[in-house]
Amino acid sequence: MLTLVIFSVLLVLLMIDLPIAVAIGLTAVGFFLWEDQASMLVMLPQRMYSGTTGFTLLAIPFFILAGNLMNTGGITNRIFRFAKACVGHISGGLGQVSVVSSMIFSGMSGSAVADAAGLGQIQHKAMVDNGYPKPLSAAIVASANCIGPVIPPSIPFVLYGAITSVSVAKLFLAGFIPGLLMGVAMMFAIALMARPRGLPRSEKASWTELKESTKAAFWPLLAPVIIIGGILTGFFTPTEAAVIVSLYALVLGFAYRDLKLKALPAILFSSLKQTTGLLFIMAAANFFGWLTIHQGIPNAVIEALAGMSASPAGVMWMIIAVVVVLGCFLEGNAIFLITLPIFMPIARLFGIDLINLGVVMTLLIMIGNLTPPVGMCLFAVDSFARTGVWPLAKECLPFILGILLVTILIAFVPEIALFLPNYFMPAM
Repeated sequence: MLTLVIFSVLLVLLMIDLPIAVAIGLTAVGFFLWEDQASMLVMLPQRMYSGTTGFTLLAIPFFILAGNLMNTGGITNRIFRFAKACVGHISGGLGQVSVVSSMIFSGMSGSAVADAAGLGQIQHKAMVDNGYPKPLSAAIVASANCIGPVIPPSIPFVLYGAITSVSVAKLFLAGFIPGLLMGVAMMFAIALMARPRGLPRSEKASWTELKESTKAAFWPLLAPVIIIGGILTGFFTPTEAAVIVSLYALVLGFAYRDLKLKALPAILFSSLKQTTGLLFIMAAANFFGWLTIHQGIPNAVIEALAGMSASPAGVMWMIIAVVVVLGCFLEGNAIFLITLPIFMPIARLFGIDLINLGVVMTLLIMIGNLTPPVGMCLFAVDSFARTGVWPLAKECLPFILGILLVTILIAFVPEIALFLPNYFMPAM
């Protein structure tokens, strides 16, 4: 009952359009005041501070910076050209190009919203200029860029690792195959709708164009190899990888002469705003998470599940249902911060692997990015596509279904996600 009351209050505050961080913090503060436990508020500064100071979290601002540098530095154009040369001629044409370019760009930027706002504009313009309906092209862009946080590097994986203390490197490896499956599912959906909706395709690229586009994109394509290779060999940690990829994007931007020195202050300020916004949510959510533990909510949920003789499969279905519903109202990182204090002990009790749980929850959060009223990718794409959020969400339904099917597969066949981390890092 207590759990229902707390989360109901939070959802009401979100529905009246309070900022997410304010709604989360106000719910926790209001509960302690209502229960005449104002003395507990002395923990507020400490919990907010501790929620944003982990070493692993240093990766987040640098991955945000890397994405912004790549979007400004002309790297996105080279990746899109390479993807077009590879798959532009198959059924679905530029829709397939958008998915493949997003999969490639995912290996350099860990944010779906950043990918949608940067690479997405190039993808959308190319499709609309070639006769694609605006809502459909916007839906392809929004959906394709949700691959970003699943294929490493990934800001959600960094955050999940910081909260659960599991290996971020293992999470990165675990995201590869599910991310590829997401891309395949989306490409299949586009191929199915290509003929009924009359989607044009490009002429097959000549050998010369394929060679030239590969040459132009070679150094950006090398970035994921450097990141993952360095982590696997122990040359640097995932946190240090974020710094390295930022420097790499900076060097490429200047080398290609697409990034100007005078543009750096605006890029840095934009990255700072995005980082502080996320850290504010993390700080408030950490106090909210402490509230749930203080009130014994995780133990109460565990006892209830044990009383129902719940199975691991039943618990996984419960987690899927809860995260899908919360994804309609909460930003993805906030879902991690609010639910993981409850989900972690449950997962351990029922033998659910925390690495696989991280992948499943990240996939579910990507569905949340495509569902109104708080679908972050929908708003990012609508800011330049101007199609309206609800028509855009409707066009996203086939892709949401594809992501959901992949999520269910990963949830109940964990060996798929765990194959690479178990193969490359068995001793960790």
